[in-house]
Amino acid sequence: MRLKKSTVDETRDFETVLVLQGGGSLGAYECGVYKTLQKHKIKFDVVAGTSIGGINAAIITASKDDNPAKNLEEFWLTLAERTTPSFLPEETRAFFSSMQSSIYGNPKAFEPIWFAPAFLNFFNLPHLYDITPLKNTLKEYTDFGKLKDPKNSRLIITSTDIQSGKSCIFDSRRDNIDADHVIASAGYPFYGISWTQIGDRYLWDGTLLSNTPLTEVIDASPRQDKKVYIVNLFPQRQDEIPKNMMESWHRARDIMHTDKTSHTVRMSRVISRQLALIKEMHDIIESSNLDKRSEEKFSLLKLEYHRLACERGAIIKQVIRIARKEDVHFLFEDADFSIATIKQLIKNGEEDAENALVANDKMPKK
Repeated sequence: MRLKKSTVDETRDFETVLVLQGGGSLGAYECGVYKTLQKHKIKFDVVAGTSIGGINAAIITASKDDNPAKNLEEFWLTLAERTTPSFLPEETRAFFSSMQSSIYGNPKAFEPIWFAPAFLNFFNLPHLYDITPLKNTLKEYTDFGKLKDPKNSRLIITSTDIQSGKSCIFDSRRDNIDADHVIASAGYPFYGISWTQIGDRYLWDGTLLSNTPLTEVIDASPRQDKKVYIVNLFPQRQDEIPKNMMESWHRARDIMHTDKTSHTVRMSRVISRQLALIKEMHDIIESSNLDKRSEEKFSLLKLEYHRLACERGAIIKQVIRIARKEDVHFLFEDADFSIATIKQLIKNGEEDAENALVANDKMPKK
């Protein structure tokens, strides 16, 4: 018996994946990216996200509107606040908008509990903001029944189990995902956002474990090769050295949340080469005359190959990264929901995605 064809076979089908990071109001940038991807008629088999990336992913895959990009942009314009003057410089605008969000919340996303009687017992409260408004807003833009259609994109949402400290993954192919599952991925404790209880699990933001849930996508779909689009909201490189404590915290935050999937991609390629080598070894051994004992060992080799190739044999064929750039470094930029900033982020996402697609087309094909 010959071994099955390895996943290194170039003729094998692959699935197209969109991975969306968390990043608060910076998620508007992902909206702009998706507008460009839809304009280029790029269809996704899998859309995965965490935190605000999970919210975006849910609207893309379960959009009430037949035009998901338009629906997603309307969602972001709904979240935007219109009190902060648009004429202010970028950093000043970000400061005033984030301060307003921290004090008054956002009526469409999160509300503070300042005036609740329990707030008098401040130090015994596990959170400062309730994200029920975000869940209600999400419902206005989604029809989760669409996820049951196998022709629809697969939705993967990641969150963090508070008690076990492990990732909790919701997959539309096996779970009946609703607004609660999506909101569960967005409870960021460092900003005082509340957790969500799903069954007997208490869940926080998925960014606590990974802000770029590519590994979770591979685990959920380990047999099929992938072409991956990753939106990176946090700059990986910054040439300027921080000048004060706020800038130090900002840079540390960016490093913690930036895309770190290069190792995952490298390991995928290593596994691909290993599988190809094992197959070559198999073909050589099969053409030789083996005694009974060697034949038994060879059978074990075939079983192990099938396990690797068929159960964990998916490789990442290509990665297209669309990365947000920034001229101003401000720690709470991800809490700036001012209408001017939201519109600028959407525009930047559109332009950067367009440039990334052009650059990808110019790259030599392997």
